[in-house]
Amino acid sequence: MKILSKEQIYAADKATEQAEHIPSFNLMERAGGYAYHYLHQRLQNQPVNIKIFCGTGNNGGDGLVIARNLIENGYSVVTYIVNYSESRSTDFLNALSVLKNSTKNWPQLIKSENDFPEIQPEDLIVDCIFGIGLNRPADSWVQKLFNHINESRAYVLAIDVPSGMAIDQLLKDEVVLKPTVVLTFQTPKLVFFLPQGGKHINSWEVLDIGLDRNYLNSVETKAQLIGKAEAKQMYKPRSKFSHKGTYGHSLIIAGSYGKMGAAILSGKAALSSGSGLVTAYTTRQGMPIMQSAAPEIMVVTDRHNGDFLEEIKFDLQPDVIGIGPGLGMAKTTQDALKNFLKQNESQLVLDADALNMLSENNDLLELLPQFSVLTPHPKELERLIGSWSDDFEKLKKAEAFSDKYKCILVLKDAHTIVVFEGKYYVNNTGNPGMATGGSGDVLTGIITGLIAQQYDPLSASIFGVYLHGRAGDIAINHTGYEGLTAGMIVEFLGQAYLDLFAQESEKK
Repeated sequence: MKILSKEQIYAADKATEQAEHIPSFNLMERAGGYAYHYLHQRLQNQPVNIKIFCGTGNNGGDGLVIARNLIENGYSVVTYIVNYSESRSTDFLNALSVLKNSTKNWPQLIKSENDFPEIQPEDLIVDCIFGIGLNRPADSWVQKLFNHINESRAYVLAIDVPSGMAIDQLLKDEVVLKPTVVLTFQTPKLVFFLPQGGKHINSWEVLDIGLDRNYLNSVETKAQLIGKAEAKQMYKPRSKFSHKGTYGHSLIIAGSYGKMGAAILSGKAALSSGSGLVTAYTTRQGMPIMQSAAPEIMVVTDRHNGDFLEEIKFDLQPDVIGIGPGLGMAKTTQDALKNFLKQNESQLVLDADALNMLSENNDLLELLPQFSVLTPHPKELERLIGSWSDDFEKLKKAEAFSDKYKCILVLKDAHTIVVFEGKYYVNNTGNPGMATGGSGDVLTGIITGLIAQQYDPLSASIFGVYLHGRAGDIAINHTGYEGLTAGMIVEFLGQAYLDLFAQESEKK
């Protein structure tokens, strides 16, 4: 699903008005009418007190249209205009006039704290105060209104975006009216998936308001949301007449004393993602641990007897190499990595300690082959690109890093984002249960295994992140958040593949 920027949303509105030869107010009527139907389908004329808070711009106009439809259909509604500005948009004034003439209902004006209404926990609040145009913090008394509503524990439906949240920047001293659900028009907003914005949002739903299809189909967006539909298109079906060599050879360079679990998890994940062959390269003391834990994985070791790898040399010709999980930061291992990178010609997936070594020696970044995949968690990312003031700056710095080194960055987080060639691929699977040791090692193995099967590195990263999260989502149905372990993510990878083609009625 495309994630449109603020400018592209405005352009989509204009394209719709031009294609359908309608004024902008008709589009407001449509959006507000569809939002009313969303509410009516769920309320079915139940006796509930509805309070609609409207700003003085077009988002407020949407709220007035919703209010009019609810009142005309017998609902108990009180409408408030939050008077943060004396100016009104033209379409807001049109919606206000229609509301007054049609329902004889005059909204109440809120101009200060003295005008705040009492709100009961059983009330339904519809937030239409600010829309996507917000570019500065709300006035202090308006922020107090947000907190007043937040403290009421009432159900809050935000229309398009939560009031107080900008969709393209983090506002200083941001205070947000926290919604129970966001009903967002046509496309989700990128800020929903970033930690600093997403923390305010419990859930969101997209409401299709019929914006011009030609525009939506042709527009190139910087961000794309990856769900089941997108992941399914990436899947490569297997041929009946194939063999293990058809699906590639993955080499996992991982493990050290006390950290062989990381190597085991990565290797098993590469196998369960479909790699035809998997070999682990690790220390001598790690060989019996690996072979007993994962008999399907072949093992090659360095020539030394140390706790950490002292050299990375092998006679194999793998299709792809995943490197980093559990390696440790010993000086001998860092020297081994440097010598390896100088000679390596294979596709690489780098994680964990391999990333930490790169961040300590930036010259090593110049040795990476093009289209290498780097999978940092937030702290590893900071070591690579430096600190950031907000999530938008983080994405820009990650994009610059990706462009400079011609690499694919997999920014692990609640919504993992793959960054490459100026595009953001935002994952929509996964859950808090996956915040557990070894989860990242599993992702490294999955992406490595997919590249072995001839998925290009970008597709392998996007598809691998999706499968990783989906396996975790399926697993928590059996374990709950707290009971989920990284090994269980591997166990449910097969179910994640099956889920791509499962009908909704087949899901358990």
